[in-house]
Amino acid sequence: MATTTPNYGWPVPTSTDYVKDGATAIEALGDAIDATVFGLPSAGLTLVKTQTIGSAVSSVTVTSAFSATYDAYKIIISGGASSSNTCVLQMTLGSTATGYRAAIWEVNYTAGSAVTGQNNTAFWNFGLGVPEGLSAIGDISLPFASDQTTFSSTAVAMGLAGGNMLTRWMNGFLGDTTSYTAFTITPSAGTLTGGTIKVYGYKA
Repeated sequence: MATTTPNYGWPVPTSTDYVKDGATAIEALGDAIDATVFGLPSAGLTLVKTQTIGSAVSSVTVTSAFSATYDAYKIIISGGASSSNTCVLQMTLGSTATGYRAAIWEVNYTAGSAVTGQNNTAFWNFGLGVPEGLSAIGDISLPFASDQTTFSSTAVAMGLAGGNMLTRWMNGFLGDTTSYTAFTITPSAGTLTGGTIKVYGYKA
């Protein structure tokens, strides 16, 4: 007697089914798969890489993050902790250490301020880290293509000295035409312990 798969309920034969019914069973399975795949969305996010952050590390390199498969990516840094209470998570692409440009809007508790940076050594405010956790949600476009790479990110740090909250919105670009497959996250102060870096590709 035929049974079904546990996730989508596709009909599949069992070892006691008659061999003569094989063609019918294959047709039923094929029709079920076709109906499921046809209903799936054509666009969305696909997990490309999960990088676990070690213990008391001074940087984290995520390899095989970018490829020709996707033009744009979402990067999420969460969990873990920084040994410093005022840690900025800086991102570099490959081994490039120049040409990063960014504009930042920051709200610290109740006061707001704007900051710009020219020709920096990294996307120097990609995220934030405090002993209570690491934070960064960012989008990066065309890192693998031989074109300028743009990025935007948001980060929130809770539990800063004095109990304040810090929120930053960042936008920038790297003005070169190098193709990158990897990136590195480096704290501006202290070390990082635990947490994860997840890279998702945008499916068009």
